[in-house]
Amino acid sequence: MVDPYQSNMAAQVRFVDKRLVRASVVAVLEGTIENRGLELIHPASRCVRRGEIFELICTAERSAKPGGRVDRATYLGFCEVQQAGLIRVGDAVTLCGRFLGKVAGFDETHAPNHENIVVGVAPEMIPPPIRYALEDEVSFVHEHA
Repeated sequence: MVDPYQSNMAAQVRFVDKRLVRASVVAVLEGTIENRGLELIHPASRCVRRGEIFELICTAERSAKPGGRVDRATYLGFCEVQQAGLIRVGDAVTLCGRFLGKVAGFDETHAPNHENIVVGVAPEMIPPPIRYALEDEVSFVHEHA
C-alpha cells in the first residue's frame, strides 16, 4: 500500500474546518536538549482521544516539518486531552490563552506510552515567556486559509 503522505496524495485533501482540541497541563517540565534527534513522522495529523496524554515540546528550528528531524528541543510538559479531536500541522497552539506557536509535527519515540507534539515557535519563545502551571489550558486551533 502507498503511504498517502510520502506519495503526496494527502495534499489533494483540504481540511475545511475542525473543532478546537483542548487539553490541560498534568506535568510541567523545564529544559532544553541539544542534538535530541526527534524524527517527525510523515503524517501531518493525529487524532487524540479524551483522557489521552501527550508531551508538548517546542523548537525554534525553521526546518521542523513532517518527515524531518528536530535537534534542539525545549520541553514544556505533559498534557491530558479534555476535548477529543484532530490536531494538524499548522494548527495554532495556545497556552493559557496566549499564542505559543504552530504545530510542526509529531514524534513517536515513546509510543505507545505517549506521542510528542512538536510546536514550532519564534526564537524569543525559547524558553516560553508564558507562565503556566498544572491544570492550565492548552488549545489547538485550526487556522483557516
